[in-house]
Amino acid sequence: MLEIKNLHVDLEDEEKTILKGVDLTVETGKVHAIMGPNGSGKSTLSYVLSGRDGYEVTEGSATLDGEDILDMEPEERAAAGLFLAFQYPVEIPGVGNMTFMRTALNAQRKAKGQEEMSAADFLKLVREKAKALQIDSDMLKRPVNVGFSGGEKKRNEILQMALLEPKMCILDETDSGLDVDAMKLVADGVNALRQEGRGFLVITHYQRLLDHIKPDVVHIMANGRIVKTGGPELALEVEKNGYADLVEEVA
Repeated sequence: MLEIKNLHVDLEDEEKTILKGVDLTVETGKVHAIMGPNGSGKSTLSYVLSGRDGYEVTEGSATLDGEDILDMEPEERAAAGLFLAFQYPVEIPGVGNMTFMRTALNAQRKAKGQEEMSAADFLKLVREKAKALQIDSDMLKRPVNVGFSGGEKKRNEILQMALLEPKMCILDETDSGLDVDAMKLVADGVNALRQEGRGFLVITHYQRLLDHIKPDVVHIMANGRIVKTGGPELALEVEKNGYADLVEEVA
C-alpha cells in the first residue's frame, strides 16, 4: 500500500540532510511500527509523507497504492487516503469541532465523486463514532482542541480518523503525554480500525503503546535510515537494552 524507496530529504532552510535513504513497504492490512532515538528522522518521515512545508526531497520515491504522493498537495494526499495523527494536535479557536470534521469529510467525499453527507446523517455518524472513544457531546461542540487535555486531543484525532476512514494511517508519537487510561482508549480506537484494506505506520518511542497496538512489523530507525526490521519482539529488545547496542551492532 505504502512504498518508500531510497528516500533522501533535506531541511529547506538549513544545509542539513535528515533522511538518508529510507526504504519501507507497508502492506495492506498490516501495522508497522517505527522506533528510534531522538533525531533519527521518525517525525520527519511522517511530515514528508503528509506534505508539510520546509522539507526538500532530493532523491527517492513514495507511492500510495501505486500513486506518487510526493508531487501531490497535502489535501490531494488526504483525498487519496493518507491520514496523519499529530504528536501535538493544534488548537483552532473559532472553528467548531463538528463543523471542522463535517467539512473535512465532505471535502473528501467530493474529491472522490461522492455526494456530500447531510447534517442529520453526519450527526448520527459522529455520535456513534464518538461514543466508542468516550468523547462526550460537549467536546464535539467546542472549538477544535481548544481547552482539551492531551488525552482529549489525541482521542479527537482518532475520531477524525474513524470518520474519514483513510487507507493509510500514520500516527506520529500518539502516545506522548498520555496517561495509561488515555493511551488505552486511543489504542482501542486504532484497533477498531484495523482491517484488510487499511495500513498503519505507528511512530513511537515506547513499547508501552505497542502493548496495546500489536504491530505486525517493527523497524528501528537511526541516523536517517531504517537499520533493522523484525517482529514485535524487536520492540521488547529495545525496551530492555536501549538503542545504543543495536545501532552499534548494525554499524
